[in-house]
Amino acid sequence: MKTRQFAYLAISLLALIAMVASCQASSDTVVVATDATWPPMEYVNEDREIVGYDIDLMTAIAEKAGFEVEFRNVAWDGIFAGLAAGEYDAVISSVTITDERRENYDFSEPYINAGQIVVVRVESGITGPDDLQGSVVGAQISTTGAFAIQDMEDVELREYDEVGLAFEDLVAGRIDAVVCDTPVAADFALQRDEYKAALKIVGEAFTDEYYGILVQKGNTELLDKINEGLAAVQAEGIDQALEAEWLR
Repeated sequence: MKTRQFAYLAISLLALIAMVASCQASSDTVVVATDATWPPMEYVNEDREIVGYDIDLMTAIAEKAGFEVEFRNVAWDGIFAGLAAGEYDAVISSVTITDERRENYDFSEPYINAGQIVVVRVESGITGPDDLQGSVVGAQISTTGAFAIQDMEDVELREYDEVGLAFEDLVAGRIDAVVCDTPVAADFALQRDEYKAALKIVGEAFTDEYYGILVQKGNTELLDKINEGLAAVQAEGIDQALEAEWLR
């Protein structure tokens, strides 16, 4: 009888140890929300996997900081409320760092400047924004790209209701360049079969629009881990390699 009770006790103890180990393992997993509709930063590929620059970057950050990461596809219109409600631990989804957002959430250090950049045809001699004088340049109406062109001397702005129309005119030779956000430029010039052989990105982003990773306000423990991993990723040039793969 005592032997049987001891066996039961041993089994129960092993089960308890396994449960504790499981809880410890799950506590090392950070659930990260992303709106996977924004290629090449985050999107769902043909195999129904969430992929993109942000996904690879967050995976590298987690590896360097020593935690596991689980991605969750969340619609943009509810992504911030879900973070505030504790439905996940963090958000990486091409989120621009703004003072207004800082009032409600904590941001990591900036991980990329997704500011305005120039796209031209592959045969163009334009090498960046300083070469746009005397050119006709397209942008989506009322965007930061359009505003940036308006500030340039001797550059004619042509505005479009949708940025895809600007790229159509660029390929057709009706305008000389398009100015848009860096991820948008990468999507059209690098990812789309109908454009990637005809277009190229030139120069660097010439306006500042930094993206960051969000956590709940006051979650300094997780924020410190993310910043630690990000610093290691940047020190080793992993972020630059990912930019070359996804955005250039």
